[in-house]
Amino acid sequence: MLHSLKALDGFPIMAADGLIGKVKDIYFDDRRWVVRYLEVDTSGWLSGRRVLISPVSIHEVDWEREEVVVNLSRRQVEDSPGIETAKPVSRQHEAELANYYSYPYYWSGPYIWGYTAFPMIADPATAQSLMQPEQGRQAQSESSDDDPHLRSKDEVVGYRINATDDDIGHVDDFLFNDRDWSISHLVIDTRNWWPGKHVLISPRRIADVSWNEKQVSVNLTRSAIEQSPEYDERHSMASEYEEVYSHAQGLSEMPPVTPEQAAARRQGRNG
Repeated sequence: MLHSLKALDGFPIMAADGLIGKVKDIYFDDRRWVVRYLEVDTSGWLSGRRVLISPVSIHEVDWEREEVVVNLSRRQVEDSPGIETAKPVSRQHEAELANYYSYPYYWSGPYIWGYTAFPMIADPATAQSLMQPEQGRQAQSESSDDDPHLRSKDEVVGYRINATDDDIGHVDDFLFNDRDWSISHLVIDTRNWWPGKHVLISPRRIADVSWNEKQVSVNLTRSAIEQSPEYDERHSMASEYEEVYSHAQGLSEMPPVTPEQAAARRQGRNG
């Protein structure tokens, strides 16, 4: 199921033996568009030290209780490597963190979590035997890259969106899949440029990101984005709205169908 990344802000992180802290920020991989870490503020416990928690350690996100439950103890977190918030997270720091928690290196395998498609501990020898030669070459290339391509969610929210012919809005949020923690959509607020709305754009539609200029260029025209159906978080990407939002996933061409058109098509199919 898809959820808002911003909705996680402030969620308590609950260990097996008590509260660790609260979600302060979220780091995602801008190459594969996958959430890699929750930045946790431990104020009131570890003198405000910030720590990183990988989805590998997350047992569940309890949306009703608004908390994240992890398969860790407070002592494990207390002894874990901290982060310097003034500096980017380095690959070396990621490796130290992975070694401490016995995480697999997600950057060393062919899938979005290394040797698995989901955040979990896997046997690399077994997964390696299933790897195709071209996947192995890709994994080797990515593992040799010292740049972890990690970006702060708080930093990217607010970036301008450039269509192929004009500016169109700014990044307001992200939607992520709670099974594999991949980012499926950027939520774009177009109201700065015209009496607009919130629309969805898939990372597949991104042509370029200028981190220095804080802008995202997409391979869509302004008109195409204007014709997009308004994103309503109450839909929660339920099955009846899949057709409405399919263009935002980069899987269909413009113009997209409206909710009314989708309802009429379903009624026609059902006779």
